Amino acid sequence: MATDIDPLDALAESTRRYRETERAHEKSRDAVVECIVTALKAGKRPTDVAARSPFTDAYVRRLARENGIQAQPRQRGDRERR
Repeated sequence: MATDIDPLDALAESTRRYRETERAHEKSRDAVVECIVTALKAGKRPTDVAARSPFTDAYVRRLARENGIQAQPRQRGDRERR
């Protein structure tokens, strides 16, 4: 940062950029959540969905519950694939 810039002006500019990127981050997060819910509704396994998302297994399961998506019963052979 240049020394000839008023520190409060520099702070205001940094704050503006922070808020701008924060909005972009939230928009991206909302898009990820929407894709997670869509994948779960399509019958994809929460474990597989979580592996491709930035969220934990527990949070993906929570999103499923909050969106009325029932847990899928294990299919034969699921244990062998692990």
